[in-house]
Amino acid sequence: MQVPLQITFRNLDRSQAIEARIRDRAMKLDRYYDRIMSCRVTVEAMHKHHRHGNHYHVRVDVTVPDGELIASREPDPHHAYADVHVAIRDAFDTIRRQLEERARRRRGQVKEHAVPPHGRIVELHPDEGYGRIESPDGRLIYFHRNSVVDTDFEKLRIGAEVRFDEEMGERGPQASTVHLVGKHHIVG
Repeated sequence: MQVPLQITFRNLDRSQAIEARIRDRAMKLDRYYDRIMSCRVTVEAMHKHHRHGNHYHVRVDVTVPDGELIASREPDPHHAYADVHVAIRDAFDTIRRQLEERARRRRGQVKEHAVPPHGRIVELHPDEGYGRIESPDGRLIYFHRNSVVDTDFEKLRIGAEVRFDEEMGERGPQASTVHLVGKHHIVG
C-alpha cells in the first residue's frame, strides 16, 4: 500500500484487538492485488442495546489505480453482525474477492462466455430430411433432420433464426445440433 492504512472507529472506543485484526487482514490484501494504493476501514457501532448488545457496520474502501472498491457489512435482521469480528471478517472476504476478480481481469483470465454459432435457415428439403444454415459471415452449414433439438424438423421455416454446434463433415461444415432461437433467446 502506498498510503498507510486508515482505521476509523465510530460510536465505540478504539480497541487494540480490533485494530490489530484489521491491520492483519489489510496487510494480506496485497497478496491478492499488488497495486493497492490505499485502504480505509470504518468500524461503527450502530446502536447501544442493553439487552441485545451492539450491532456493527464495517466498511472497507480500497483505492487501486483504475478505481475504488467498497465492501460494506451492515447488521441484518437476524443480527449476524452482533459480533464485530464476524463483520470484519465478512467485509474483508468481500473486498478480497473483488481484488482477486480485478487481478484476474488484469491478467486476462476472466471467463468469457462464447456465443454459440448462429444463423438463419436458408434452405429446407423436407423430403430429403436436410437443410442449410447461413452464418453471419455468409458460410452455408449443412444440417440433417436428426440434428434438430427441442422442436420438429417439420416446424422449421426458411428465415428462422437458429443456433448450432458446428463440426467438419465429409462434405464440409455441418451442424451436429440445431436449436431454434425463440423470442426469449438472446444471440450475441
